[in-house]
Amino acid sequence: MSDVVVIGSGPNGLAAAITLAQQGYSVLVVEAAETVGGGTRSAALTLPGFVHDVCSAVHPMAVASPFFQSLPLADHSLEWVHPETPFAHPVTDHTAVALERSVDATADALGPDARAYRRLMAPLAAGADGLFRDLLGPFGIPRHPFLAMRFGLQAIRSAAGLAESWFRTAEARALVAGLAAHAVMPLERSPTAAIALMLGVAGHAVGWPFPRGGAQKLADALAAYLRALGGRIELGRTVESIDEFPAARAILLDVTPRQVVALAGHKLPGRYGRALARYRYGPGVFKVDWALSGPIPWRAAECRRAGTVHVGGTLEEVAESERAPWRGEHPDRPFVLLAQPSVFDPTRAPDGKHTAWGYCHVPNGSTVDMTERIEAQVERFAPGFRDLVLARHTMNTVAMQAHNPNYIGGDITGGVADWWQLFTRPVARLNPYTTPLRNVYICSASTPPGGGVHGMCGYFAARAAARRLQASTL
Repeated sequence: MSDVVVIGSGPNGLAAAITLAQQGYSVLVVEAAETVGGGTRSAALTLPGFVHDVCSAVHPMAVASPFFQSLPLADHSLEWVHPETPFAHPVTDHTAVALERSVDATADALGPDARAYRRLMAPLAAGADGLFRDLLGPFGIPRHPFLAMRFGLQAIRSAAGLAESWFRTAEARALVAGLAAHAVMPLERSPTAAIALMLGVAGHAVGWPFPRGGAQKLADALAAYLRALGGRIELGRTVESIDEFPAARAILLDVTPRQVVALAGHKLPGRYGRALARYRYGPGVFKVDWALSGPIPWRAAECRRAGTVHVGGTLEEVAESERAPWRGEHPDRPFVLLAQPSVFDPTRAPDGKHTAWGYCHVPNGSTVDMTERIEAQVERFAPGFRDLVLARHTMNTVAMQAHNPNYIGGDITGGVADWWQLFTRPVARLNPYTTPLRNVYICSASTPPGGGVHGMCGYFAARAAARRLQASTL
């Protein structure tokens, strides 16, 4: 028997398990799939020899994560690949803007907006380590109050407001728009500026890297370290109820509120269960993976040297694309988040061949095939792209949820991250990781600090569990 059971082996579940194993507790992780990782898994989705990341691929917040930084993951075969340029964003058919590792290099390419970009980003990037430690966790008194205040004064705005008030050029505004679109919210809503700033700061401070060999390597390294600590992992086991673990002193659920109700609703007080049932999920994604006969022929050189490409055009175009799913519509020209890891990691494809993936945001639960619209957007900025496609694999929102049950309706962020749900994730509660059941905790992206591959939700949930476990032995 184990002291602790963790249900779900995504980055947060594994982070929770590692945190408790480090403190000497016996830990069992139970995973329904045949491989660990949740949203950080890789597979041969198209042709033999092509390694595709099924969900997440590029992990700036994993490198920025204070918890992951403390782990000896390199000892367990994790190697980060850093593209020359974190990301690029084609603005017109022939021009693009790029976020470089250097604030100055990025600013220099922005012409009239160079000074404004330095004023906005240089202080935040210089204090990035403290900023991440303050922001990647539950809300509390920041340890770096002046830096947090500088960030907060801009973060409370909408991304559109931030872009239009700070910058004059289409290039600088598009740079902000592409960053903010990761929030999966209309760019006119707050706090999309916070997402843009966090990801931009991460690009300068730690880059936008990915694991050599695929996202699965990050999950495998976490699992290997957990096993080295004495933790156990059981794969291929679907859990129907927390009653399956009557002797566990703590059960941590790396699942969203809907699954918490399914697993533990029969024991939860009615008011808490109803609050979980009201939790809101946002738009989903439609994703395409490609096996390619060559690198994507981007017109703009910036895109050819970037690991990630924000395919979307101007601020106005991106904003319209991100509004559409909230109206229940499918944009004709979707904003496409595209990763091209094989340009920098030859282990992903046979010699001379390449892999890439791209996804766009669609209404929650959509089954509309967006392949043609996504590929048209790529072709717009990279003529001849379609001629390189050897094979493709597509996933609509239903397939995304089937792959990872936490992706309710294709929502890959663990739920809407507007101001209300940001502060009440998953319900309004002093300690958001605890539940009314003293031995049951929630450690998924539906808790602070929310979506992203950083493990901090699991880390803080495990700390909450450890405090109760320690108190119960006194």
